[in-house]
Amino acid sequence: MSMSIKSKVLGWVLMAGATIASPSLAENLRGAMTSAYTHSGLLDQNRALLRAADEDVAQALAALRPIVGWSAGVTRNFDMTSVPSGTTRDASTGVSIGLSAELLLYDGGSSKLAVDVAKETVLATRQTLVSVEQQVLLSAVQAYMDVRKQSETVALRRNNLRVIEQELRASQDRFDVGEVTKTDVALAEARLAASRAQLAAAEGALDQARASYRQAIGHNPNGLDQPPALPKRASTLAAAQATALRNNPDMIKLQHEVKVAELNVARAEAAKGPNISLSGSYGLRDNRTSDVLVRSGQIGVTARGPIASGGQIPSAIRQAKAGLAARRAQLHVTRHAIEQSTATAYALLEIAQSSRQATQQQIRAAQVAFDGVREEATLGARTTLDVLNAEQELLDAKAQLISAIADEQVAAYRLMAAMGQLTVDHMNLPVQKYDPTEYYNLVKDAPGEHSKQGQALDRVLKALNK
Repeated sequence: MSMSIKSKVLGWVLMAGATIASPSLAENLRGAMTSAYTHSGLLDQNRALLRAADEDVAQALAALRPIVGWSAGVTRNFDMTSVPSGTTRDASTGVSIGLSAELLLYDGGSSKLAVDVAKETVLATRQTLVSVEQQVLLSAVQAYMDVRKQSETVALRRNNLRVIEQELRASQDRFDVGEVTKTDVALAEARLAASRAQLAAAEGALDQARASYRQAIGHNPNGLDQPPALPKRASTLAAAQATALRNNPDMIKLQHEVKVAELNVARAEAAKGPNISLSGSYGLRDNRTSDVLVRSGQIGVTARGPIASGGQIPSAIRQAKAGLAARRAQLHVTRHAIEQSTATAYALLEIAQSSRQATQQQIRAAQVAFDGVREEATLGARTTLDVLNAEQELLDAKAQLISAIADEQVAAYRLMAAMGQLTVDHMNLPVQKYDPTEYYNLVKDAPGEHSKQGQALDRVLKALNK
């Protein structure tokens, strides 16, 4: 719809006194989406889940590093010996302290595969965050257009009520001079009562839309601007589906989950091999009742492996392979589901556009018909019922246009979501974007608590918790 046509049509819909808000106070759709992104608790929740997945990489990597521990103890020993000549008592105190270390040398690659599994899980979880981001932004679009639609509907119903009140007064005046019967007045009164009921219903729907807006956007709607031009869409359905299969976060997530399942099969098979580790310890032991200080230490290599697992290892391998088959099947199902949802979104957009264009033509024709019928009624060539019916047809057409414009906007953004393009990056929204790699880069090397990187992590977490 060109801007001149849209402005004219909305002028018909929003008649006298129906302007939503002054332009200086109006909030536009981009602003609403920006607020939804900034204030979404759902996004905060999934960002925290992603950071938890990042930590799995650090914990898996730690298994490949030396594990060093310490121990200390104080022991008090009591001895009592009974002999014919009497009883002797002896007591001693021992103090010990020691260090131990262990390093994995070989486990068939299982620990290294665990790191790869954690990394692929992080990539999959990032796509979950993208999917949630799209849900938040699409909910913002839906809430924005719902409030606009219901606000315009209320304005339309109020104007319709004024028109019917005028028709009732005109019918009453014509009845007083004997031009019409009491039936004409009753028809106008009935239509007036119906209009009041429709206005009440529209006002209730507007209250519900405002509540949904507060939930989705984070604040009350303070006058909403005209919806922007529709985002550019793919030229064909096939192009839209191809883009969706490349960019849809659900598809990308499952691709990473298939890789995780493949790595889990390799990990299960690695359990059949040996496990070799290097260990060492050093300690001091002091018997406080003597001047003896004992120093001891040891170093060794330990190898172990399964001989018979009671069927546990073969079962784990079969289980991992079954999980892989399930993930591959799910990927196949998701591919078709994405193609279907993209086709549906594409079709809904085309339907909404066609509906809007047809309704514009209907409004123009209904307006001419209403003006003509009302003029003919003043000359006695038409009845009050004719006027009311013509006015109702015009009202219905205007209400349909309001819905068609809202549906067109929502359908366009729903198609973007199906194609994986309803993101702050693609839309270049003016927000402080959350970078999922920033936290990952701080933890991927499993920094120690007192390291420089570990202290940087503490500062990041404090800022996030605020």
